[in-house]
Amino acid sequence: MPVQEGDGDVNLTSKHQKLFNAVNLVLDWLVLAVSYLLSIYLRQTVLGGVGQLMLWGGRYHYGETALGYATAMVLVFAALRLYGSYRFRSFWREAVTLFCANGVGVLALGTGLYLLKWGDFARTQLAFFYLFSMAGLLGKRVVLRALLRYVRSRGRNTRSVLLVGSGALAQRYYAEITARPWLGYVYLGYLADQPLPDESLGRWRGPVKAFRGILQTEKVEEVVVALPAQDAGLIGGLVSAAGRYGAKISIIPTYNDFIPAAPTVENIAGLKLLNVRRAPGRGPAWAAAKRCFDLVASALALVLLSPVMLGAAVAVKLSSPGPVIFKQRRCGLGGREFDMYKFRSMYKDAEARLAELAQFNEADGPAFKMAHDPRITPAGRFLRRTSIDELPQLFNILKGDMSVVGPRPPLPREVEQYNDWEWGRLAVRPGLTCYWQVSGRSNLSFDEWMTLDLKYIEEQGPLTDLSILFKTVGAVIRGDGAY
Repeated sequence: MPVQEGDGDVNLTSKHQKLFNAVNLVLDWLVLAVSYLLSIYLRQTVLGGVGQLMLWGGRYHYGETALGYATAMVLVFAALRLYGSYRFRSFWREAVTLFCANGVGVLALGTGLYLLKWGDFARTQLAFFYLFSMAGLLGKRVVLRALLRYVRSRGRNTRSVLLVGSGALAQRYYAEITARPWLGYVYLGYLADQPLPDESLGRWRGPVKAFRGILQTEKVEEVVVALPAQDAGLIGGLVSAAGRYGAKISIIPTYNDFIPAAPTVENIAGLKLLNVRRAPGRGPAWAAAKRCFDLVASALALVLLSPVMLGAAVAVKLSSPGPVIFKQRRCGLGGREFDMYKFRSMYKDAEARLAELAQFNEADGPAFKMAHDPRITPAGRFLRRTSIDELPQLFNILKGDMSVVGPRPPLPREVEQYNDWEWGRLAVRPGLTCYWQVSGRSNLSFDEWMTLDLKYIEEQGPLTDLSILFKTVGAVIRGDGAY
């Protein structure tokens, strides 16, 4: 269903959004309070055999604790900006935020109950509480998102948007909102000095100078400006007019592709300096936390997956002559070379046959990809499809050559062909999985691959890493782009 086009007769107002936010907060409060009382009931009555519970007053203050925790946590959720429009918010990022915030909250609650002797401290009850509350919080959000998508797709709960500009960035924006009717935008058309020869941007509303007149006569709730650099002098007037008539205004600058996910702005005597490239590290605390996670996760995975790895080793040995483990030079942090380990998935003469297969390369750029590569053994094809061939890289993670999450390590011959932009992906330690693995893998072009890796470098952090790990599980099960 395409984006609706209209004249601004829409029904979403800031008042409706505030009401939705309030309802969202109250539902979270109820979920947390009921989950706590349910966990008490399960432990004490169902499992503990207690005949009658005193929820209010009494020795353990169950009811008061439930209300106090629920109130404290919804304030924390509000501080984390979990209440607002769901139009552009990632569900996975929100889920990870909830997992972390509620997890810390439950640990703090347990610590308080134990130290203050005010409530009934029991680890099983706290575990039940965490599980119930997370199921309720996430389930509620799934239902709300589905409901909002359904309503918006049918022309309700919408926002009117006017586009200023007709260049490549304007067309990208229009394509994105057209492909996502559940965002709930009523597209009013675009302003440009000359109409496009086709209708690729929908309805032409006239030149840019008609902007004020449209704001005066129609209900425009959002304005998106995507003008070329030579027209930057018009932006001041557009911003002023939008402010006067109550329209939210956003700007897609011509240097959009160079802006990081979380840009910082410095102010020097009234001059705004937008930092579009900076050192990729997030400080020693993040580096230490990431390294600790890598050590614990890789060691635990090696223990848990050892039967799978043993079976893979036997399959490799029986499938064809050659070593079980394939060792290959790769480039890591700063271009430093190291030996990367994989279960051998190709015949032992694979490297020697690469030159004769170069003409069948299905990937653009310096990488080599071939969907039906004849060098792959029957067992190797299964190992690649399930990503089991990558498991020996857990040893690389233990050694410090790699991380659990990060851009995939390239071959030295590929790095030799990198330009300055592509070299940027070597600014962090390479990883076992990243955005590329959960976005299609070999089905993506080389430029898309590089863009995703650089996106990770800009967005790296605990929430990003956990989100990628959650998505990796689904990508491995589906076998997306694995060959």
